Amino acid sequence: MEEPLHFRLIFITCFALMMMISGYYRKKARESGGTIPRREEGGLALILRLVLTLPLLLAILLYTFAPQWMSWAALGLPTWGRWLGVGFAIACLPLSRWVFKSIGGNISETVLTKPTHQLVMRGPYRWIRHPLYSVGMLMILALSLIADNWFMLLLWVIGLFVFRYLVIPIEEEKLIAAFGEEYKRYRERTGAMMPRV
Repeated sequence: MEEPLHFRLIFITCFALMMMISGYYRKKARESGGTIPRREEGGLALILRLVLTLPLLLAILLYTFAPQWMSWAALGLPTWGRWLGVGFAIACLPLSRWVFKSIGGNISETVLTKPTHQLVMRGPYRWIRHPLYSVGMLMILALSLIADNWFMLLLWVIGLFVFRYLVIPIEEEKLIAAFGEEYKRYRERTGAMMPRV
């Protein structure tokens, strides 16, 4: 069965816009607050990036340029399920901008804390400690639904586990070291990736 062109175009557009938003704010943060070399994170972070990011990026590129090569991973979603993904993807765009605007120059490509890092508790950070991960994971879910692809969905599930139980604890250890009791109090009243109920 041939992949509907409109879903591919929406997929490409939403992915490209998300990358543009991320790229713009990350570039601004590098200019204002510098960067931390990724090698300082250690081997585990590098391995996790390779194991998760490369297969996801390859799946995105294949779906974009040669969808027939990803047909083996078709989920068989009903059309409304794919449109649900479109809704999620569109919602991610302003949410992503809000997150990046709120965190400002504190954004880092690593789990390490910049020397000039400030504890951000405004915008979505008022309720969620890691909204950037939340929005990123929601976008991966959205793209998986739009592409009707179980392989991308599997990477999303693995990514949720990795972020929640491996990445976030390491990052929060660094934040506690930097901000002490203030961060501990902040952590008690907020959720990690979703607002605390």
